[in-house]
Amino acid sequence: MAEANAAPEPLQAICYERGSLRLLDQRKLPLESIYLDIKDSKDGWDAIREMVVRGAPAIAIAAALSLAIEIHNHELKGTPTEAADFIVNKLEFLVSSRPTAVNLSDAATKLGDLVRKTAETTSEVETVFKAYIEAAEAMLENDVADNKAIGSHGSIFLRKKSEGLKKLCVLTHCNTGSLATAGYGTALGVIRALHAGGVKAYGL
Repeated sequence: MAEANAAPEPLQAICYERGSLRLLDQRKLPLESIYLDIKDSKDGWDAIREMVVRGAPAIAIAAALSLAIEIHNHELKGTPTEAADFIVNKLEFLVSSRPTAVNLSDAATKLGDLVRKTAETTSEVETVFKAYIEAAEAMLENDVADNKAIGSHGSIFLRKKSEGLKKLCVLTHCNTGSLATAGYGTALGVIRALHAGGVKAYGL
């Protein structure tokens, strides 16, 4: 993993665009914001194993995108079935970086099923790789959308339950916020939504 100097956005654990993936090295926080360039699934495996990336959603997304980077940046050939086998083997390798991470194994299973089905319906190897990359990218986009929906619903619930209070103190459990997800946060996303709605909320 090569070290990159500038952080593109504060508290953004995953910085991705097609062909490029950078992960915030959370081992350096809070004193430094250092991003690591992820070039392939081995880099992704190392980042997860060494606790560079943390939080169940972020781990799964980082793993999926590290393989998407490898596929995009390398000329991979073969039959559709061979392409699917290649991807499934790489996903199994990534799962071994954190075997107890449910989000990671669940994502690997779904992505593996997708490429297997795609391989059965096409004669073009590029179609299999393209399907995988697009599905991995969709994980990133969907996680942010899901987090914002959680934040919205959670803030509405808490505002109803705390009507009349001037401020709220919200107790969260485990790793939360943008560092644990694709960029918005689950439990902490509720607090962000409360702030956006003008409510003074604090997390513990």
